[in-house]
Amino acid sequence: MSASTKLSTSVKVLCYLAEVHPMPKTSKMISEVIGVNASKLRKLLSMLSKQNIVKSTQGISGGFVLSKNPDLIHLQEIYCAIEDRKAFHLNVSKLNDNVNDRTVLFNNYFLNLFADVQVEIEDKMRYISLKNIMNELGIRFYYK
Repeated sequence: MSASTKLSTSVKVLCYLAEVHPMPKTSKMISEVIGVNASKLRKLLSMLSKQNIVKSTQGISGGFVLSKNPDLIHLQEIYCAIEDRKAFHLNVSKLNDNVNDRTVLFNNYFLNLFADVQVEIEDKMRYISLKNIMNELGIRFYYK
């Protein structure tokens, strides 16, 4: 799953959990509502749970619920919870012995550029909360 797909899927999941709060929903229920493979969804929910964005409850009526108010969950927090690498990535570890100074020069240029762009992306995401997204899309939630 690409970074943008994982992020958009995670946001859909979190919006749904905000809509149905405080009722826990199983990964199967969530996958049916948002139309995502349940096993991929469980991986995302596990990552979100490790960062205390969602929590799981056990038992017959168990499932996943939001851990905090949608106003306090920001895109940057979600992104960092689900991503193991940056949005812009240049793999320079696969360089062979025929690398010349020009290749190194270009690689360094793009490594620096991608690092700057990554910082800008994450800075922007810090100011976008789950509540902002839900309000913009006209999705009501009843988190208390």
